[in-house]
Amino acid sequence: MSLDSLVHRKRPSAGEPEGALVLLHGRATDENDLFPLLDMLDPERRLAGYTLRGPFNLPPGGWHWYELAGIPTPDPPTFTRTFARVSGWLDSLNDELEVAMDRTVLGGFSQGSVMSYALGLGAERPVPAGIIALSGFLPRVPGFALDLESRQGLPVAIGHGTHDPVIGVQFGREAKNILEEGGLDVTWRESPMMHGVDPAYLAELESWVREAVPSD
Repeated sequence: MSLDSLVHRKRPSAGEPEGALVLLHGRATDENDLFPLLDMLDPERRLAGYTLRGPFNLPPGGWHWYELAGIPTPDPPTFTRTFARVSGWLDSLNDELEVAMDRTVLGGFSQGSVMSYALGLGAERPVPAGIIALSGFLPRVPGFALDLESRQGLPVAIGHGTHDPVIGVQFGREAKNILEEGGLDVTWRESPMMHGVDPAYLAELESWVREAVPSD
């Protein structure tokens, strides 16, 4: 699969990339939405940064990773198609950069967070360097399985607004509990806000990203 198979923006690393940082936007936006976060999370530009565009253009507009079918169960056909497409894209990225998945951080907001969980924890996928999941939930889709056993100690940073009316904070808390019980290294932040990204948490995650992908 070519990297051109999915619309994306690239923020090059300052030198030879030490790893990669891939961010997936929320529902009804596009690859531009989270692009500024690349410099916030990796200001030294050690990593090659990418933001992808979801493959589905659906009402009310903008781009989506899957059709809505309720929380925490995305529409299975569109979820499965996206999982396969982005998995192939990530494999091509790792080949092109000559950077392994274990030096690639996956992250996202809302729907993008759900896909980051799937791509980072899915039984079919290699283990990434870490996962950033903002205002999302662990997907429960028939035929799709998470593999936590092979991901012991994997760093996962979860953030959620306590007043989130779109994806309730209980889904973030549930993910935290499941992953901690599974032996993953969870960083958790509840913020007194609605459905959004807490800039203060992003500032803290700069050092988290550096630890997830340390310099050689």
